Amino acid sequence: MEFAIVKAGHDKGQMYFIVKEETEFVYLVNGATRPVEKPKKKNKKHIQPVKRIPQEVCNIMEERLPENQKIKKAIKTLKASYK
Repeated sequence: MEFAIVKAGHDKGQMYFIVKEETEFVYLVNGATRPVEKPKKKNKKHIQPVKRIPQEVCNIMEERLPENQKIKKAIKTLKASYK
């Protein structure tokens, strides 16, 4: 489970969940504007991985919710923990 903050592009500063990783690219979703069915392809150079993930976010990711709802809720909780 890995989250990232975008460092470049029109979505700079936005937080996403990484669903797939390739050599130079990652595929990002946020559950709202970018659902799991339509991930955003982004160069690895343009993201900053989130290193510390609180336990409550891990618990959300284990809940039995639809995938997009789960990701949206986890990102909201993660953002709140950094304020």
